[in-house]
Amino acid sequence: MSATKDKLKGNWNTIKGKLKQEYAVLTEDDLSYQEGLEDELLGRIQQKTGQTKQQIKDFIDQL
Repeated sequence: MSATKDKLKGNWNTIKGKLKQEYAVLTEDDLSYQEGLEDELLGRIQQKTGQTKQQIKDFIDQL
């Protein structure tokens, strides 16, 4: 399992708040997390923000 997936699993509420601060365009629906569907979550964030998946993973890993 990647570091990003570990972080999502363990600290989702904190990460969600930070993502909302960084990317105001994200909604609760965009940030709905389900274990095992991390790639879909990253895809929704990518679509809304225009960032690459790697940029989003790097942001999450820095938290």
